[in-house]
Amino acid sequence: MIGLVFKELWGRKRRMAGSLVAVFLGVTFLTGTLVLGDTLAASIDGYFSKAYGNTDVTVRNATKVSDAPWGARGQIDASVLDDVRRVDGVANAEPGIQGSGQLLAKDGTTIQSRGPRLAGNWVTDPELNPYHLVSGRAPRAPDEVVINKMFADEGDLKVGDRTAVLTPQKVPVTVVGISKFGDEDAFGETSFTAFSLEGAREHVAKGTDRISSVAVRADDGVGQAELASRIEPVLPAGVEAVTNKAQVEEGMSLVESGFLRVFRIVLAAFGGVALLVAAFSIHNTFAITMAQRTRESALLRALGAGRRQVVAIVGFEALVVGGAATAAGLAGGLGFAALLRQLFTQFRIGIAMEGLTVAVSSVLIAVPVGLVVTLVAALGPALKASRVPPLAALREVAAEAPRPSETRIIVGGVFAAVAVGTTVFGAVTEQMAMAAAGALVTVVAMVALGPVAARPVAELLGGPAARLRGVPGTLARDNAARSPARTAGAATALMIGVGVVTLMTVFIGSLRASLEDGVAGSFKGPIVVNAGNNETGGFSTALAREAAKLPQVRDVAGIGTGSMRVDGSPSTVSVADPSGLRRVLDLDVRDGGLTGAGTFAVSAKAADDHGWRVGTPVGVTFADGASQKLTVGAVYENTDITGDYLVPRTVWDAHTRQPLDTRAFVELAPGASVASARQALTALAKPYGAPEVQSRDEFVAAQTEEMSGFITVVYGMLILAIVVALLGIANTLSLAVHERTRELGLLRAVGATRPQIRSMVRWESVIVALFGTGGGLGLGVFLGWGLGTALGNPFAPSAATIAVIAAVGAVAGALAAIRPARRASRLAILSAISAP
Repeated sequence: MIGLVFKELWGRKRRMAGSLVAVFLGVTFLTGTLVLGDTLAASIDGYFSKAYGNTDVTVRNATKVSDAPWGARGQIDASVLDDVRRVDGVANAEPGIQGSGQLLAKDGTTIQSRGPRLAGNWVTDPELNPYHLVSGRAPRAPDEVVINKMFADEGDLKVGDRTAVLTPQKVPVTVVGISKFGDEDAFGETSFTAFSLEGAREHVAKGTDRISSVAVRADDGVGQAELASRIEPVLPAGVEAVTNKAQVEEGMSLVESGFLRVFRIVLAAFGGVALLVAAFSIHNTFAITMAQRTRESALLRALGAGRRQVVAIVGFEALVVGGAATAAGLAGGLGFAALLRQLFTQFRIGIAMEGLTVAVSSVLIAVPVGLVVTLVAALGPALKASRVPPLAALREVAAEAPRPSETRIIVGGVFAAVAVGTTVFGAVTEQMAMAAAGALVTVVAMVALGPVAARPVAELLGGPAARLRGVPGTLARDNAARSPARTAGAATALMIGVGVVTLMTVFIGSLRASLEDGVAGSFKGPIVVNAGNNETGGFSTALAREAAKLPQVRDVAGIGTGSMRVDGSPSTVSVADPSGLRRVLDLDVRDGGLTGAGTFAVSAKAADDHGWRVGTPVGVTFADGASQKLTVGAVYENTDITGDYLVPRTVWDAHTRQPLDTRAFVELAPGASVASARQALTALAKPYGAPEVQSRDEFVAAQTEEMSGFITVVYGMLILAIVVALLGIANTLSLAVHERTRELGLLRAVGATRPQIRSMVRWESVIVALFGTGGGLGLGVFLGWGLGTALGNPFAPSAATIAVIAAVGAVAGALAAIRPARRASRLAILSAISAP
């Protein structure tokens, strides 16, 4: 049996090549995404393990107000430093000061970064400092700074240059040193500007009585846990001692449960799409080859082979193909991971990743998945082959049933009804789980009904080809229609790939439309001063006060962001003067009012989830550890700009020494021109780091700009899945050309020219591609509407993008037929007619 299997594979190596390529690409895709996740995790782990230098214990504020791994903690009393230094086993302890600090480039603009923008003190003990100098010297005077190399390069700064740091007040400084974080130019994309200790106290801590932390190095022979236990008793309430190991594990745990988990899920989902597409291509290839080997299977049965043996032969063939393709796919996955790493670096997604890390778990996932997908895809054709009666060897049998069974029609119809009903119900009632379940059932219904729709759709799509191309177009239409299962199998793979691309397009369009509607619904003014969404970025609250004095401005209100515990949970909040904010924003207040500067407001969703109403006291804890009760003064509906919580500026500023706004919304005075106001605001904003002065439309576009890089990479990965599907179409056509060798020879014998044969095969490919593309577009638009509506987003598909997808599908179908069409046209007439 084994010899027979290898003989069959060798004899049909060209026909099995398509399956091998499909599995190879699917495993390459999956392995690449898994390895990229491993590499990112290893890179993050490396960053965190070096983040504290050789610090053994860190003394810090015990209040955690953010789930972000880089979330800032409040300051602690500076007197803690002397108490810690007196503890037995402490070799050295250095104070750490850290807060918001935005470095300005040589041209006076803020150097943008996706990571925190921090300023603090240069730690003089090299064992406790994760940064090291690569040029220059450490700061000595209060106006001297060391900056990390990444932002020195981006800001066109070098040692000796004069610039400024916003803390948020503008502090003129001289760059005296350039630093690196280990071998990297920065810690991720964290901008860290280091003053002398005196300078950090003056400009960041805003006094000598507070510090952010204490970094402690242990004496030889004293372990981290032992040292932490010795330090704890001398610390005041609200301050804790944490070992370096615990800090690294804490940071990695937050990353693993947050960003990295989502990152892995997204990548795995796209790897799954590629494998699903590959599975359909594999299934179609085996279905066609087994149909072509019907007489051969019958001969095996006639010679005494049992059904299990026939299944075993096909299964072993699939195992050999899957094993070879999976082994190649593992190697290809490393190359694909390297390519993805370059793309993610290019679009600045995640953090810088050096080298590739391959976890054993990734190999243990990719290998079985590749083999199982191949075996499962070949199982149906194998079982069908085993049911061939021995007498079929003595007569001609149809390779495939010309029409789908009634059972398929009924079952597919039931699935379709359930899918549509579930998706629509989930969308209308805004139940995401229900809509997602409907989406899964929709895919099942699509697979079941594909062969049912194939014949009428092929006849419909082939009509223009028959009219325009005459006999070749008519034959192409009839060839696509006479084998509905084969046509549907080839089209389904493309349908899934196009469907996911379309779904993403519709979903992203809906997300953007939701944001546009939210901003348009709450902000009617023409101008926004926007410093971005970085919590440690922003500009001084003085900018809004100065802007209000401009003659072109009627009203202006600044708004910032921060982190605090609300009702015990770490939460992101907006900070503003509610009475000023209501003059420029319409938050659609449901209860209460934003009339007072000290009003604490919550969203309707937060109020409903917690059972709050106007007058309810809510417990909050600030980063400095202080707790108090804030009374709900207003409940609002529109959360697009403010989120779930709006904290009064007067309350917030009592617990921070660096108040910041990230945006300022401007209403113009009667008769004032937008151009004049923008010019005045741009000039006013320049000393504050030159935040962008944007129109409302530009502001809305900026909110989704950070997504654009990731979306581009996602589209790139999905296009690769479509490529797998197109290879499946090409493989199906190649097998069909082999099967119709005698038919093609007869057509040539009765006068068909080579160009006509090429045209026939090409148009058949276009019909199949249009079937898959059209079905994918319909599927993607429907599911995009269902899932988007379930999330409360408006339905706003991009007609231009969808038109491009449709055009690309048709062109790709023609390209997929190039090789099969050429091979069909080159068949020798006599040998083709005499073919078995």
